[in-house]
Amino acid sequence: MSQVVKARAERPPPVGYATLLRGNRGFRFLWLGQVVSQMGDWFDTIAVYTIALRLTGSSRSVALIMVARFLPSVIMGPLSGVIADRFSRRSIMITADLLRAVVVLGFLLVRRPDQMWLVYVLTVLQLAFSAFFEPAKTAAIPSIVSDRELLAANAIASVTWSVMLTLGAAIGGFVAGWFGTNAAFVLDSLSFVASALLIASVHFPKRPVREKAKLTVGKALGISDTIEGVRYVKHRPRVFAYLMVKPAWGMGGGILTLLAVFGERIFPVAGKTATGIGVLFTARGIGTAIGPIVARRWAGETRKQMQYAIGIAFLIGGVFYIAFGSSRNFVLALLFLLTAHTGGSILWVFSTVLLQREVEDKFRGRVFAAELALLTLTMAASNYLVGELMDRFGFSPRVVTVGVGTFFVLPGLIWFLTRGWWDRKEKTIGLEAGYRPPVVEIIDDGGR
Repeated sequence: MSQVVKARAERPPPVGYATLLRGNRGFRFLWLGQVVSQMGDWFDTIAVYTIALRLTGSSRSVALIMVARFLPSVIMGPLSGVIADRFSRRSIMITADLLRAVVVLGFLLVRRPDQMWLVYVLTVLQLAFSAFFEPAKTAAIPSIVSDRELLAANAIASVTWSVMLTLGAAIGGFVAGWFGTNAAFVLDSLSFVASALLIASVHFPKRPVREKAKLTVGKALGISDTIEGVRYVKHRPRVFAYLMVKPAWGMGGGILTLLAVFGERIFPVAGKTATGIGVLFTARGIGTAIGPIVARRWAGETRKQMQYAIGIAFLIGGVFYIAFGSSRNFVLALLFLLTAHTGGSILWVFSTVLLQREVEDKFRGRVFAAELALLTLTMAASNYLVGELMDRFGFSPRVVTVGVGTFFVLPGLIWFLTRGWWDRKEKTIGLEAGYRPPVVEIIDDGGR
């Protein structure tokens, strides 16, 4: 038997989704927290878009909400990453959930067009707390699941996000359309409280003790830790390549503004904007749910297989966004949108797993915070540009969508052209430095 065949025969089988949820209590409760909070998030999102369009009638207002949702992660990213690596990730998530529960109730105060500023302020606050929650959660997952459970765990997280998008957008559109936006905001607040309670019951293993260092101004402000994280990525080309996958995807993120505009102007359902937006976001959610499940079976779980799948996923997204923007048939448009987002979810899940496997625990918070910050920066720029192209320059939503799809293909081509170079560069650096893949050491801390 050849060494390759022998290695494959000895490799443990992939962990099933149901097996992981049944056998890993910590991940199960973290997942349940995601279920309830993300369901509420989509109630909130549809309601906010509906308020903006009703009060202003401008696609620019939707684009500005997108910017307000994205910029907090850019500004808070360095600090949130340092905090996620310094302090209890469990406490960070619980605190962020409770603060968001309070903030979303503020949307109940918005009644008139001159109060739109309050929508932007509350959105910034809500997403600022999310900027602390998400890096802490993503960095914590490898400490409560084994390496062979990692892809299944991230696939479950992605599918859950998608299912919650599908259900939340559909039900949220219905609730906002028929019962008013206030009901959606109250339900979102309650979902954050439920998430905090579930996370509070999770046992997180103790992380390795950080080396004590002299306290300086730079250390206190997190500047020293941020610089240390930048150096870590700089000397690892493969980590840098994985880190840039989601920000590259974010350059086509203006599609989110376009979906809201399509729901209002092109594909309203029963004459209702909220319902039209809800149906389009539902199609998006179904696509993102299918992507990682299909890709896991089609592409496999090795590093090279996931790297190849990421490049293909970029091309899938670009081609089918172009098809969506060109389609005159509502059913076909939904199918094209669904397919485009299978590509987005594949690159999302695979890049996350590759980073979790490649990055040492003590740097994980900073790396994922940097990833989130860069992603939100490109998403904000893309959504603002889309709004300006339609409102200021008069381009139709269809033309802009085709342009977004065309631009989305570029990262996929760059990925394939550079993949061999940074993979070889990583091996060369590793040999010169005597680098070995990080080993995650788990030490029980009694449930802190």
